[in-house]
Amino acid sequence: MTACLNIHKDPFNDSLHSPTFATRKNTLGTSTTASTATTTSASATSTTTQQRITLLHGSSTDIHPNATWKQNGLTVAGGNGQGNRTNQLSSPWGLYVDDDQTVYIADQQNRRIVEWKLGATNGQVVAGGNGHGSGAHQLSQPLNVIVDKEGNSLIICDSSNARVVRWPRRNGISGETIISNINSVGLTMDENESLYVVDNSKNQVRRYQRGESQGTVVAGGNGGGNRLDQLSNPHYVFVDRDHSAYVSERGNHRVIKWMKGAKQGIVVAGGHGQGNNLMQLSDPQGVIVDQLGTVTVADAGNHRIMRWLKGATQGSVIVGGKDRGEQSSQLNGPSGLSFDQHGNLYVVDCYNHRVQKFNIEFNG
Repeated sequence: MTACLNIHKDPFNDSLHSPTFATRKNTLGTSTTASTATTTSASATSTTTQQRITLLHGSSTDIHPNATWKQNGLTVAGGNGQGNRTNQLSSPWGLYVDDDQTVYIADQQNRRIVEWKLGATNGQVVAGGNGHGSGAHQLSQPLNVIVDKEGNSLIICDSSNARVVRWPRRNGISGETIISNINSVGLTMDENESLYVVDNSKNQVRRYQRGESQGTVVAGGNGGGNRLDQLSNPHYVFVDRDHSAYVSERGNHRVIKWMKGAKQGIVVAGGHGQGNNLMQLSDPQGVIVDQLGTVTVADAGNHRIMRWLKGATQGSVIVGGKDRGEQSSQLNGPSGLSFDQHGNLYVVDCYNHRVQKFNIEFNG
């Protein structure tokens, strides 16, 4: 079983089509801070400086490179079987975690975006949910969502309608198309308010600055393939403060980094074929990268979340990886992921139709 994508007609088969997580200034990407601890003894005073990572995607807490998370997740959305009730999800895909730990979920098969507040037992539909169709009040296979705080709106990959749409964040009854004719599967935004969208059919990522309608290719665009200047079945994109784009590729089972203006990428995770050893990925999905270059990736086909330190030849499993299943320590086709302000990890557990929260346990 590969990563979750339950649709009547898979639009991605022909092309073998989201920290993904960004808002506005000071809420995207990562930064590095140095904390200095001073210890005094009878003979000497030693000062040690330790670099930690501050996630700007809704995080005000440093995350140490050797941080660990509790292995049993807490269900914060869904988890009541597959369905369309307000306490259920159906093949959820992407998510966005806000500063107050409100979670916005691309509820793929229910064709809606659902907001789950902290501690809630039911979600609230905030976009779509009006059946299958291409009307302004409808969504069809939404795969990713981000919050535009400055515009107080949601930006959504409305994949099967080949468009990116903007919906009011509150009391929205319909959306507006802001990008059309694009097989959008993943998106994010940088601090300059430029939008980065994964176009799966064209195996590329395009950047749209404010006012642009065509955009500029910033990764891929040279046909589908496994060369360093190509992408194959890209799905998620993360953009750091240097405007490097990190793209997860299901076709090449890797995460690849494209620096701003580069003609080809650099493999930063996986890239050793499909498999389950620590050098490999299988159908990678959601990806987040900190300022030190540590990659956190949803290794969907292996039902685990991995971290790869910058320059490492292999990663480490931080949650999951215990075969697919529905226990609190298991995942089944994880897709989207995010951190909250406290460093807790949120994972869209697609085939289990839920969102799991893994609390941070050790942080240096």
